Amino acid sequence: MWRLAAIFGLSALPAQATEYVTTSGVLGDDDFYRVVACGAAPGGDCSKPFIHWDTTSPLRVAFARIDRAYLGGRQKRARAAVIRALQYLNDAGAGLRLVLTETPEQADIRIYLLDTDGSAPVSGTGLDTIDGATIRGATVRVWWTNRREITRAVIAFSTNLSIRQYESAMLEEITQALGFMTDIRNPAYNGVSVFSEDSNAAKTLGPQDIMALRRHYPPQESN
Repeated sequence: MWRLAAIFGLSALPAQATEYVTTSGVLGDDDFYRVVACGAAPGGDCSKPFIHWDTTSPLRVAFARIDRAYLGGRQKRARAAVIRALQYLNDAGAGLRLVLTETPEQADIRIYLLDTDGSAPVSGTGLDTIDGATIRGATVRVWWTNRREITRAVIAFSTNLSIRQYESAMLEEITQALGFMTDIRNPAYNGVSVFSEDSNAAKTLGPQDIMALRRHYPPQESN
């Protein structure tokens, strides 16, 4: 799998928790939701807190850095992948909305396209959670308060991620940044869910992905 996910509290120290839960067969909705939202194995306890964004205003997504290695086709595909991912998430019927902005300093979720192939630690980004890390594919970092409210998220891509994988990778990473920090290792979800640990084939949200989004961010009643 291309992704390493991490969550951070107020102290900005990484939470020690597994990044996927191994299960078998199609899970019930309750078990699926608890796996992706709090890292709980079916019938087990949560290994991570339930964390949420404040959704009283749209969440802003922006490219914060695009290295020269991405100029041309890579950049265009990455931007198209973000636009499509936001469309899928906004169309899921959950009680949140995401918008693409050209002002990264005001963004809630910032995307970095870095000139690194994963052969050495990243340096020079100015991000203490990214500098010093080795990235092969994509990674997401999420910060949250002691009230379990997410305050910001960072997504970083490396050059060894195939351009053909941008669409599925971007959808997964942005979805993870909404507070879903655990994948599912289970053949039943390969190509079906963006949370599949062993498959990068899902380019749209699966039925239970949408269910989890709506449960985490209940649809707002219209007046």
